[in-house]
Amino acid sequence: MKLVKQFGDPVLKTKARAIEDFDDELRLEVQRMGSLMEDSMGIGLAAPQLGVPTRLLVYRLSSEAPLAALVNPEIEWSSKETEVFEEGCLSLPAVVVDVERPVHVRVRALDEWGEEQIIEASGLEARVIQHEMDHLDGVLILDRTTRAQRKEAMRALREAQERGVRGPDLGD
Repeated sequence: MKLVKQFGDPVLKTKARAIEDFDDELRLEVQRMGSLMEDSMGIGLAAPQLGVPTRLLVYRLSSEAPLAALVNPEIEWSSKETEVFEEGCLSLPAVVVDVERPVHVRVRALDEWGEEQIIEASGLEARVIQHEMDHLDGVLILDRTTRAQRKEAMRALREAQERGVRGPDLGD
């Protein structure tokens, strides 16, 4: 049984290592992560959230969209224009905080086959990519919000833990 790693797990605060092998195992992991993400009703998932400290993320903004996998992603450019918007996280059940992020980004990454891709993203897609990339660097939404919201989020986390609320159980 695979659980999404929860706040407090050291893997969530660790910088993930680059992926070097683009093999069938990686492609299977991408598909598995996509399925787990959908099962948990998420739109993005980073490998460290599953306890795997590698620079891999997947996202899908709608059920009609193809699954996108970004391996070893790097932000090449981000807009000066920013937007504050509420974000939640599978690793922080019961927590929603305001996070300010650039509205537009250009990301260079590899796909699961090792082919280079450049993604020009705006709006929700840009936000999801940045959120998941933060996981690859050991950064959580609590690190990107105000002190007051962080304090409130910690209270909500404690209450959720006391009630036995955990993140999604993602099966095997």
